[in-house]
Amino acid sequence: MIDHSLYKEESIQGRYINMEAIQPCFSKVSCPLIHIGDSVEGIGINAFKLGKGGKKVLMWSQMHGNESTTTKAVWDLVNFLQSDDSLAQNILRECSLMIVPMLNPDGAKIYTRENINKVDLNRDAKNLTQPESIALRDLFESFQPDFCFNLHDQRTLFSAGKANKSAIVSFLSPASNQERHITPPREVAMKLIVGMNAMLQKHIPGQVGRYDDGFNDNCIGDTFQMLNVPTILFESGHYPEDYEREKTRELIFLSIIEALKIIANNKIDTYKTGDYFSIPGNQKLFFDVIIKNPELVDPEIEPGQKVGIRYKEVLDVDKIIFKPEIAEIGLLEGFYGHQTIECIDTKDFGFTSSEKEIIDLLLKTKK
Repeated sequence: MIDHSLYKEESIQGRYINMEAIQPCFSKVSCPLIHIGDSVEGIGINAFKLGKGGKKVLMWSQMHGNESTTTKAVWDLVNFLQSDDSLAQNILRECSLMIVPMLNPDGAKIYTRENINKVDLNRDAKNLTQPESIALRDLFESFQPDFCFNLHDQRTLFSAGKANKSAIVSFLSPASNQERHITPPREVAMKLIVGMNAMLQKHIPGQVGRYDDGFNDNCIGDTFQMLNVPTILFESGHYPEDYEREKTRELIFLSIIEALKIIANNKIDTYKTGDYFSIPGNQKLFFDVIIKNPELVDPEIEPGQKVGIRYKEVLDVDKIIFKPEIAEIGLLEGFYGHQTIECIDTKDFGFTSSEKEIIDLLLKTKK
């Protein structure tokens, strides 16, 4: 088992990761940087190539500026690949890896999903209206990868199926047509996901999800799959009490290495496509906090109802603050909370500052 702590890039932590934060990491890369384009605001977008093998893998992170977990995992991966580990050396012998650590530096700077023009780059694969989208597509055309890894974060609301288990890591082999046919490239991506899932079940049993495969030819994964390149969507989700996503970072790191190991060792066909569909589909069944018996705080709420709280991520100078917002009030049957507060009496909310903030929110909303 790979010890992630040996390779963790300690200079980047937490949720707010911008180009300034990762700039020192580029100096540790033992190969020339490749300037693939500039963002709308003129920030350079760089890639680099590790390895000399014939199996070509293109991966990119932070296409959405507020999805930074995989960027941290990518730099951990770079540290691993530049080590003396025998698996790392084998991967570099067999594979050529083209890595874009941050595709949307403008969005990362202001912590938004879109770029500075308010365009979702993952919905710009067909029209290519933004310089960041063009940069990635040009790199795809010039590198001609055999595999693509599309690296993202997902919200805390996702469960792995209908069970009380958050989707800590989710995957998708995107469809390449409206009928969602299992084409040969899609099948390859499915088998790689099955391999990663087998590894992850040893760490987070029952907490790997399968993302919705509705077809959208504006999405980059669907587009690359249409172009006959096996493409995998990686989604970093919520590990219990890990809102900074440092544990999820480790699991994404291990997942990428597992996929590269399978590719390097020609083991893709040892996995079965059917097992992909055994991974539970993502459901939107989680609140960050569920408050039980809220009528003891606010008599206007009917007995038996619950309050579902979801956090809004807000950039405060150079860190992310999680602000509670009331998402729903109702019976909330079949829903779960990453945290549950039993509102026996109002003193329950004096235990922690976060609980007090939540009860204050409830009171203010009902005034």
